[in-house]
Amino acid sequence: MRHRKKIVIVKTGEPVPPVLERRGQFADLIEQTIGASWTGGYATVDARTDELPAPAAPETAAFVVTGSSANVPHREPWMLRCEAWLRGVVHAGTPTFGICFGHQILAQALGGEVVRNPRGREIGRIRVQRRADDPLFDGLPSSFETHATHVDTVGTLPEGATSLAFTELDDHQVIRFTSTCYGVQFHPEMDHDVIAGYIAWRREILQAEGRDVPALLAPIAPDQLGTRTLHNFIRHVVVRGA
Repeated sequence: MRHRKKIVIVKTGEPVPPVLERRGQFADLIEQTIGASWTGGYATVDARTDELPAPAAPETAAFVVTGSSANVPHREPWMLRCEAWLRGVVHAGTPTFGICFGHQILAQALGGEVVRNPRGREIGRIRVQRRADDPLFDGLPSSFETHATHVDTVGTLPEGATSLAFTELDDHQVIRFTSTCYGVQFHPEMDHDVIAGYIAWRREILQAEGRDVPALLAPIAPDQLGTRTLHNFIRHVVVRGA
């Protein structure tokens, strides 16, 4: 059955230039990753410049909030507007999935705190350790590898939120904010080509931080499993709700 509702991708930034040129916007990567898990349409809205849609519009099946090179702790005016809107979205129960920056801004909007990660940048292929069972982990082992790139982290959880997974460098890789709202610190939409592009683009920064760039690139492979969290969100939260 084809769903009449649309998944609205809330844009908060763009991929790094070579990835943007070669692979497109975050919305393109997200739609490609979701693939056959969703048979409805898509819409995109830019949280920085556009008027945000009604939190519970009848034509909206879900919101997916993208990553960004912006930093939640900078508290820019558009971020504050987006946070107020997200509180309305979550209160309305509209299914919502935040990725990286999207994960962080959800945490901040709902009463948590996002800070610069005191353990440093997390980038490349990472191993995520699950803390609990959840429909988001359907078909996933107790630990799995995926791709990440971020310097900020959720330092304090909002009241009522549950941390479902962690890595060596980040305590809250997956957060269940409510039964219809999740965030992941990693990037399920970034395949091996995209994350390699990020590492190459940030080579000089990484080298200045004392990171071994060839060592970061060496384990990059097409078999990352974080993608399944986005598929499971669509299947278990969005489709069932629609």
